[in-house]
Formats: sequence, C-alpha cells, structure tokens
Amino acid sequence: MPTLMRTLLLSLLVTLSACSSLHPRDPLRIELVGIEPLPGEGLEARFAIKLRVQNPNNSTIDFNGVDLELRVNNQPLLSGVSPQSGQIPRYGEALLNVPVSLSAYAALRQAWAAAGYQNGQGLPYELRGKLANGLFGTWRFNDFGTLNWPQPPTQ
Repeated sequence: MPTLMRTLLLSLLVTLSACSSLHPRDPLRIELVGIEPLPGEGLEARFAIKLRVQNPNNSTIDFNGVDLELRVNNQPLLSGVSPQSGQIPRYGEALLNVPVSLSAYAALRQAWAAAGYQNGQGLPYELRGKLANGLFGTWRFNDFGTLNWPQPPTQ
C-alpha cells in the first residue's frame, strides 16, 4: 500500500475516533427575565435584556460573545451583540445582560401588528441567540412564549 494511502487511512481513523469520543450535550435553558431601558440616540431606543442561562450539562460552558434577537408576533423587534465573556458552571446558572436596539421602524411595525391583540395580551415571542466560543464551542438557543404587557392601573 502506498505511503500516501496509509497516511490518508490513518488520518480518517483518527478523525473518526475523535468524533466518536464527543458526547451529546443537552441544550441550554434560556429565560427572558427582564428588559431595562438604556440611553438611546435619535430615533433608536436601547434596552438591556436580562437572561437567565441554565447549564444542564456536566461540563462548564465558556463563552466570549453573545448574539441575541427578540421577535414579537413573528416580526423582529430587538437585536444586539455583546463581547462579554464568562462561564456557566456545570449544572449551574448565570445572569447575562445584553444591550439591544429598537429602531423606530420596528416599533411602528410592532404597534401596527399588535393592534389585533386585545390590550397587548398574548403576543407570541421568540428569543434566538448564541453564546460564542470558537468553531465548536458555540451554543445556540431558542425560547418561545407569549408576552403580556402590563395593564395601566384602573381608577
């Protein structure tokens, strides 16, 4: 057998054995726990989205960047990125604050779409994002639910 063929075969075997040693990871649990106002510019509003990230795995998750998008009523509403880094301990949790932006156009589109919902109740939302840590260390997440905007006080 030629040397090149042996080298390719050995490389293939090493690659396959490395892949078989990888164990499946459970998905992260992400909860939207708050939205706080930040100073904005011009027609843009800024907020800090607070997320609770739970790690149901037996290994610590390191991350060095966050990407986030909040869609309400199947329309993009808020999006943002952050270069923050940190760790989520094994079988542990962490709170993350991610700055996001709301454009005037997105706000108008949401107001128009929300007109079909009674008093801002039951609006479907989807939270999508990722915790980045290199090529194989990125954790993607999704969270779904309904938003119920606070009602004004009754007199």
